[in-house]
Amino acid sequence: MTPDTLAHALRDAVLARRFEATPDSLQHGAPLGVMPSIDLAVAVFPRGGATPVAANVLFSREHPQGLVARFDADFGPVNNIAFHADVRDANGDSFAWLPDADWSRIAFPAWFGSGPRFVAPYPASLLKMMVTVGLGLLVDGGRSDWALPLTYQGETRPVGDWLFDMITVSSNEATSALVAHLHARGAIRRDSRRDGDREVHNEIHALFATHVLPGLMIANTRADGGWGNGAGSGVGQIQMTAWDALRLMWRLDADAPPRPPLVSPASRDVIRRALDAQKLHHNLSSESLRSLPGWVPGIPTPPATFAHKTGNTQNYTSDAGIVHDGDLHYLIALTTSLGSRYAPHPDASTTWQVPALGAAVHAWLKANC
Repeated sequence: MTPDTLAHALRDAVLARRFEATPDSLQHGAPLGVMPSIDLAVAVFPRGGATPVAANVLFSREHPQGLVARFDADFGPVNNIAFHADVRDANGDSFAWLPDADWSRIAFPAWFGSGPRFVAPYPASLLKMMVTVGLGLLVDGGRSDWALPLTYQGETRPVGDWLFDMITVSSNEATSALVAHLHARGAIRRDSRRDGDREVHNEIHALFATHVLPGLMIANTRADGGWGNGAGSGVGQIQMTAWDALRLMWRLDADAPPRPPLVSPASRDVIRRALDAQKLHHNLSSESLRSLPGWVPGIPTPPATFAHKTGNTQNYTSDAGIVHDGDLHYLIALTTSLGSRYAPHPDASTTWQVPALGAAVHAWLKANC
């Protein structure tokens, strides 16, 4: 297997799902009508210590047949695509994904890179992995501890317990508590006197810059823990590409070929235990939804294990993590504009075609690795 054959397989797997035909509740069940934004990355670790193989493919209404990302042989950043940030309107609502959105009239802010434009969809709760790395930064620097009691809105729990709930059940309250903790311990600072209450310092961004992870951004969160649209952060301020979400997960995977670590081995182990205990299998894997009518299997768990973090809103679905299935070991990351408005059931999070994509990728890797 080569990067090109893997990219070709990923591209075929996406196109086979015919995502443009997905029923859209905002169009009364009519097909979406355009290719949604899909950013899919995979890295495979062959048996025997052979060189990993990785690929990243990206699709949008502007690139319905897909783009293949390029990066250097050492798995550096994508170097052939111009990533643009997502947008929200004056009311704080995402509008680029509405049925009548005219992208030729939307000024998507340039983010990084050069080449054809790809508008990166909001990562939803996958962003909580960046908060997690920030916590590891505090703990490793002696400014916090996983056992430290942390009080937020009258509830006191150890930092590690807040982390566990943020990852395993995607608690927004836990996320706010931990964002407030990052501010309180100086990892993120705002200065209203000099900069109109804007963020003026972010150690998490500095860490990502050191590791050349330009596709990770968590900007303009608030000292009270606010991180959503209403707090001035959220869409447009928090961004993740699939490739850099995957490279983040690579640094949390002790079984993968070593990469420069983001956090200490001890902090990595704490984070990995939370990822292993994930309770929300409803995107690339779908075991949490097995009882729903029309259930479609995703990455098969079991027999595979999938240590991962999901994200979902009305307009967005994401998932990223570490897969083991016997000798097969790989990383997968996905960000999309396929949120709950495309779900076939109120208890589902996205179209069944997302877990179907996970299953197709897994089956191809199982047969070819």
